[in-house]
Amino acid sequence: MPRELDEDDVRVRAGRGSRPRTRERPDHADALPATVVAVDRGRYTCHVTGKAVLVATVRGGSLRRTSVIVGDEVTLVGDVSGSPGSLARIVGRGERRSVLRRTADDTDPVERPIVANADRLVIVCALADPPPRTGLIDRCLVAAYDGGLEPVLCLTKADLADGSALRELYAPLGLPVVTTRPDADLDGLTALVSDRVCVLFGHSGVGKSTLVNRLVPDATQTIGVVNAVTGRGRHTSSAAIALPVPGGGWVVDTPGIRSFGLGAVDAGRVLAAFPDLAPAAGGCPGGCTHRADLLDCALDRAVEEGHADPGRLASLRRLLVARSGAETS
Repeated sequence: MPRELDEDDVRVRAGRGSRPRTRERPDHADALPATVVAVDRGRYTCHVTGKAVLVATVRGGSLRRTSVIVGDEVTLVGDVSGSPGSLARIVGRGERRSVLRRTADDTDPVERPIVANADRLVIVCALADPPPRTGLIDRCLVAAYDGGLEPVLCLTKADLADGSALRELYAPLGLPVVTTRPDADLDGLTALVSDRVCVLFGHSGVGKSTLVNRLVPDATQTIGVVNAVTGRGRHTSSAAIALPVPGGGWVVDTPGIRSFGLGAVDAGRVLAAFPDLAPAAGGCPGGCTHRADLLDCALDRAVEEGHADPGRLASLRRLLVARSGAETS
């Protein structure tokens, strides 16, 4: 006879995924520290700390949705031998001390981080062929101040034009300025990048690749090794890549750009980079943009009373204008 069933005679079958998942995660106590030197479509080339080896890696575990960029200090598990076909996993990422970032344009609020943990941003600008673009220099300065990097202005092709006017324009900012020419050494620039992580940034044609090849004589060979590690074969100049400088330090080569969006930059962080002006801004009315045509901006009073330098204020206002997108030259 068939079995008679009622509502109390129910058999529940365990479905897929019904097994309780543990909250415990491996602590990866044996993970090795490393630095990301290149990123290529989901693959990361890492330099293992204290070892002359480059390792191909992917994000693993809880880091699958975490942003990882060139310069990030990470920890690795798995095969860190660097041998052909080996693959390790990134299981930890340290706090970033600085971040260079930009947006696609000034109306885009989504930031695109480029390099992490860099000490200096070397803004490469040609004095001629192509002519200087002060608007782009100002935008790079804003990004450096916002991201916690020390800016350096590098003027190339000094054999073609005089850079005194450009030097005078940026003198109130107090940033280091170096000039280079094909027939002279790079002692000034080498001293600035030695034992530091420095990002070289500039638009196409300013001679940035020439500087990289002179600072890192085996740059082409190193880039080829990185491509071999990632196994992707894409030309690495389309993305940032960190190269070791002989004698200590790293140079991060970045692709040439045509624009530098600042849609995600906070004006307050730019003002904080001017410690001689920031305290006076506390006397400004709420929402003050510190423009020169505002009658009640406390920064003007600070200059009138001798507490601030007018050149510094003019430089700050020029950077704030560049941030707002009103200047695109």
